[in-house]
Amino acid sequence: MKNILAKTTLAASLAFSTAAFAGFNMGGGFEGPVANQAKVTAAEAAKLSDDTNVVLTGKIEQKLGDEKYMFRDNSGTIIVEIDNEDWKGVTVTPQDTVEIYGEVDTDMFEPSKVDVDTIIKK
Repeated sequence: MKNILAKTTLAASLAFSTAAFAGFNMGGGFEGPVANQAKVTAAEAAKLSDDTNVVLTGKIEQKLGDEKYMFRDNSGTIIVEIDNEDWKGVTVTPQDTVEIYGEVDTDMFEPSKVDVDTIIKK
């Protein structure tokens, strides 16, 4: 009897944990423009306010470490931070043009950077 109760309890626990995970986004959803998201240059992005939505088009020149990369367009460079899960299988070389959707991230004693939400290889 104890064995049946233990198995029933385990089965119920697994069912509830699976249902709980069903509410989390496991990789799907909307990818596209965000309201008030403007196409800007790297130089313009560096001067914008914290959390401003931006779209950058250019090239990623090199990895700087810790999910940070040097992005370049015709206006100059800016550091972009791309979390590993935000790559979503896209592979990019310095010769590839990319479109980056993200937000400006400003810190008191560091240059502005862009926290990337989506990267699209052109």
